[in-house]
Amino acid sequence: MDEVPPIIESKSLTRTFRQTRAVDSLDLSIRRGEIFGLVGPDGAGKTTTLRLFAGLLDISEGSLYVDGYDLTSHAETIKPLIGYMAQQFSLYGELTVRENLAFFADIFDVMGEVRRERVQRLMAFARLTEFEDRRAAHLSGGMQKKLALACTLIHEPKILLLDEPTTGVDPVSRREFWDILKDLYMTGTTIVISTPYMDEADRCSRVGLMYQGRLVICDEPRQIRRMVEGEVVELRPEDWRQTTKLIRDLPGVLEVQTYGETLHVFLDSVEKRLPIVEATLKDAGVAYRGLRRAPPRMEEAFISLIRGMDSP
Repeated sequence: MDEVPPIIESKSLTRTFRQTRAVDSLDLSIRRGEIFGLVGPDGAGKTTTLRLFAGLLDISEGSLYVDGYDLTSHAETIKPLIGYMAQQFSLYGELTVRENLAFFADIFDVMGEVRRERVQRLMAFARLTEFEDRRAAHLSGGMQKKLALACTLIHEPKILLLDEPTTGVDPVSRREFWDILKDLYMTGTTIVISTPYMDEADRCSRVGLMYQGRLVICDEPRQIRRMVEGEVVELRPEDWRQTTKLIRDLPGVLEVQTYGETLHVFLDSVEKRLPIVEATLKDAGVAYRGLRRAPPRMEEAFISLIRGMDSP
């Protein structure tokens, strides 16, 4: 059986702003119908990558194909295939929910009975039907995000490009938003989403970590978690600063990561090293609780990968 070609494929894709290479030689292949997550710190190049995929920025170097079309010569051809949702709320605050949907239907030439059916369906899909006459500016942050997604879907794009769509919304709205994305994924829509939330990265089919404009790693979440070196122990000491100083240079301690008042300690062997850690804390009179083995998480994997790149 012939392999299905990727819906987005870039080779040495580069975008330069003056002396800054915001996206640097990006080689990436995104499969049809998958949820692909882009993660990385601020300034990593995620937004620039999505804007390149959407045809909103010119390519400085390299090539980019979307659904088989060369973006450098067919940018206008691919735009109807794409739904792009910017990070900042970009709808019209003085228009109601229904009026915003009608406006975007006009832009994409969705008319007649098809338009009426889609507007109704998308309002129900985004759980906004009872708010159809409310101005967008008066919606909650989560509702604004869902309205923006509904407007992005009005022309039924093959590809959704979402730039940190759940940033700044409450946990319940985030969950509802991802329920909607899951439904879209089940219909075969290709979703490319950038996110600062590692629990959202875990929901993706595959994840790409970007750092300083470059792609560090690209794989399934479970494979990325397996890249964590060593075994993880979690503890909550009374004084995390003192505890970090005490244990970070002990034999077999590979890394110490801080999460609020909790420390995640990476050991080359829990069985061999944990007694040494416990004895060191006891001798120093450091009180702690919750010393236990913990499975590695996405966040820990990415922090370790980035620290490894920054190490001399």
